[in-house]
This record gives sequence, C-alpha cells and structure tokens, in this order.
Amino acid sequence: MGMANLLVALSVLAMTCSLAIAYDPSPVQDFCVATDDTACGVLVNGRFCKDPQTVTPDDFSYSGFNIAREPSKQLGVRTNLLTVEEIPGLNTNGLSIARIDFTPGGVNPPHSHPRAAEVMTVIEGALYAGFITSNPCHRLFAKVFKPGDVFVFPFGLIHFQMNIGKTPAVAIAALNSQNPGEMTLANAVFGAVPSVNPDLLARAFHTDRNIVNDLIKQEWVNPSELSDIIQGNMDFYPHPTC
Repeated sequence: MGMANLLVALSVLAMTCSLAIAYDPSPVQDFCVATDDTACGVLVNGRFCKDPQTVTPDDFSYSGFNIAREPSKQLGVRTNLLTVEEIPGLNTNGLSIARIDFTPGGVNPPHSHPRAAEVMTVIEGALYAGFITSNPCHRLFAKVFKPGDVFVFPFGLIHFQMNIGKTPAVAIAALNSQNPGEMTLANAVFGAVPSVNPDLLARAFHTDRNIVNDLIKQEWVNPSELSDIIQGNMDFYPHPTC
C-alpha cells in the first residue's frame, strides 16, 4: 500500500511539473508553420499548420531587425517584437524576440508579460532596468546595464527599462512564448474601455477623483507602436479581439 501511494504521488508530481513548465505546448512534429488558411485542417497551438510541402525558408526568417525604428515622442521608446505573427515558423516553438530602441531618457514603462519570462541583452547605451516581486514584499531588483550585460525578468513580474545615457540605447529581448502578450500597467488601469470607476481608482491610488479623471483623459501610447493611443488592455502587438 505504501508503494502504491508513492507511485500515485510521483505520478501527480510528474503531471504537475509537466504542466508547470509547458508555457507553450511542446511540438509533436518537426514544425507547424502558422497560417490563416483554414483549409489546411490541422490546428496546433491555436493556429492552423501550413502544408509542409509549401513551407519555405521565408516562413522561418525576418529581415530588417538591425534597423532602428523611430521611438514615440511620448515615451522615447519603440519595441519591434517578432512573434508568430511576424515569423510563422515560431509556432509551437515557444519563442519570440524583440528589439527595443530608446532615445536618451526614453522609458519602457512598468509592464508584465502574462505568458512569458524575458532575457534582455543590452547592445548599445546604458539602461536602468529592473523588476518588482509580487505581494506582499514588492522587492525591487534593479541596476544599470551596459553593452554585453544580460538580465532576466521572471515570468509575469512587473519590469521596466530606462535609458539613462546621453546617446540612444538598444536592447534585444528573448521571451519564452510565441505570443508573450504585454500588460502595460498605466495603459491598462487608466486606458481601459470602458473606463474603470474613478472613485475606485482614487481610493486604490490614495488620490482624488479629479486626478484620476485627468489620467483617464491622457493618451496612453503602446511601446510597440509609434503613435497608437491605447484604449484598453492590449497585447504587445495589435490583437484582433481587442
């Protein structure tokens, strides 16, 4: 009986561990290039698989990642995130990658990725970056990073970056999901559609209703777009269900 209980416990532990690490489902074939063609018939990881006979190297590649994109004037940052939308061959591989360009003083505001952890490598400039732990401690882990430095932002935690140098900065970030999503805190709280009750926000943020109303009226810019006005909780790239 003792051995039977042990086997049951080990089985439950194995299933729990497999679920815990499977942020994206593991592939069951060499590749499943995402396509919007429903005639393909095979649905994997929420996307239809392109006919393997029609797959080309272009399905696994992207050009122009070396080119800086113009940062927004409001934040001084621009993110070029390559997900399964940009590289269909990422489907089922649990990966995405981003290039983040900063003007001097540019800020990638506090945000989290609900479906991924992130590894950031600084390529140019000097970035002050960090993350904050969950309730109840709210510990801040932050430091200044220079070219060649690498930093990990744990799964789902709030994090940020700021260019503290006098020249533009560039960072490359890898995320362990083909669609990591992003929740930018200020955008989500003050740019929700419809708006969150101002009295609730005033009490939650220890301020008054007038200040909250002023914040709700602001233009909340998505770091991945040049001039987007965020009016709700959006993923890192425009999502058709928004």
